[in-house]
Amino acid sequence: MKVAVLGTGMIGNTVAREIAEYRHIDHVVAVDGIKENIEKCLDLTGHEKVSGRHMNLANENDIYEAIKDVDAVIACLPHSLSMPAIKAAIHAKCHLVDLVGTEYEEKSKWNQQAKEAGVTIVPGCGVAPGITNFLAAQGIELLDEAEEAIMICGGIPKDPQPPLKYQVVFRLESVLGLYTRPALAAENGELVYLPPLSGKEKITFPEPVGECEAVVTDAHSTAYTLKDKVKKIYEKTVRYDGHWDKMAVLAELGFLDNKIISVDDVEINAKKLTEKILEPQLSGKSVEDITVVRVTASGKKNGKETTYIWEMIDYYDHDRGITSMAKTTAIPAMLMMNWILTGKVPETGIVPVEKLIIGDRFGEFISELREKGIKINQYERISL
Repeated sequence: MKVAVLGTGMIGNTVAREIAEYRHIDHVVAVDGIKENIEKCLDLTGHEKVSGRHMNLANENDIYEAIKDVDAVIACLPHSLSMPAIKAAIHAKCHLVDLVGTEYEEKSKWNQQAKEAGVTIVPGCGVAPGITNFLAAQGIELLDEAEEAIMICGGIPKDPQPPLKYQVVFRLESVLGLYTRPALAAENGELVYLPPLSGKEKITFPEPVGECEAVVTDAHSTAYTLKDKVKKIYEKTVRYDGHWDKMAVLAELGFLDNKIISVDDVEINAKKLTEKILEPQLSGKSVEDITVVRVTASGKKNGKETTYIWEMIDYYDHDRGITSMAKTTAIPAMLMMNWILTGKVPETGIVPVEKLIIGDRFGEFISELREKGIKINQYERISL
């Protein structure tokens, strides 16, 4: 079997290295538009099964040309290329696991075409969206009556530095969207959009993390797929104390607006300018990071108020030499693709992860994550 990995950043490199370890995978081709990225990928993976392909990936046609001769694709691309990648995969009749979870409503419109092509397309299969999605779905399934599901996740620095106490662990353009984009959620069976940076609350994780803050962000596909199974479902993103307030000021003043401004007769995008200014402030003291996840599903079980809780605190992986965010994003995508290729997931169409990793499959997937170094603990709280 031949697998293509699109995008050779830290997450793509991790995917390529991990999936090449499976004996039934004959060839992994790492594709990127920047030659230096491919060279770095080949150096880091150091596996004879992995080869590089220097190709432009700017649109659907480019992506199709890159994947037309493979069995499956794992896309580690920017948000803007998520939909083109799905269309290209359907055209090429190859399976696709995508890290991007946005535009689920638009993606779901291609469900029938994917079924007719006989392929499985899994959108938003990383840590969040991804792990958080199927934890929420499993919690809802365990309850007799589900009242609320809350998905909390965040990638934070091990050594936070002022003024923002944050370091970029994936694309900065994706991070900035959190501060300006209304957050999709679901209440009483209806989709709702909550104001950006709303619902701020204090939240504490075990040391060394300690006290943090969380605000509402996009619930992605779960808002659509789980809205009829639970009265309220939403997602929150974690940062250290004070971060959200500082970024809220920038957003309020227009620094994060996607508009053209004139500076000394030079036209420039305000958001792009802010990115350049913020980037050195978001480099962190070291590359070491922490990923935190807490998912709760509350309701009634056997007539009693019950809450199922899953928690993950993951650290920079010194053995692999990768960030926690790269590991916890890449491994779920890689495992999902392996399950598709080995027949554990026979479903075809546009199928979000929360429809796949529940019930009998849940425990096995959690076990495979643990074998790969991602440990998720489960708790149960019952009101007497």
